[in-house]
Amino acid sequence: MDEFIKAVTDAIYAHIGGELNGETMSHLNADQITLLAWSILHEEVMDGGFIQLIHNGYGAFIFQNPFGKAMRGWGIDEVATLLNRARKPYNKYHDMIERDCTDEEFMAMFEQMPEFDDCDDSFVEHEEQWTAAVAYYVDEHLDHFVTIEKD
Repeated sequence: MDEFIKAVTDAIYAHIGGELNGETMSHLNADQITLLAWSILHEEVMDGGFIQLIHNGYGAFIFQNPFGKAMRGWGIDEVATLLNRARKPYNKYHDMIERDCTDEEFMAMFEQMPEFDDCDDSFVEHEEQWTAAVAYYVDEHLDHFVTIEKD
């Protein structure tokens, strides 16, 4: 499932020149943007939790856009529920998390902001189930994500 999702996200990134930004997003549909948001959420949270996601500049993309609503539209309500739980500490701490800091200061944030712990744990606990649901949605709606050309 991970390889399937990666193949589709790689194709989307190739379509937009490898960089997701305001300009390139205008070349994508809502499902493509949602899949890239899932991919970013998945990679960042599995690597370093919600604090890392926010510190690496993706907090606004995940929490201030209709990503959770899109997940509900894909039938993955639990992701939307988790994002709603994580939004409260995001709103409380994002300014502190987003600032430049040393590695030591960054690591200290995990102790200073334990509100993210349960959200991180929940994501890791349900990751396989949610990845399977994302892969299923993409497979069932593949034409929303890529154009398959025949030679």
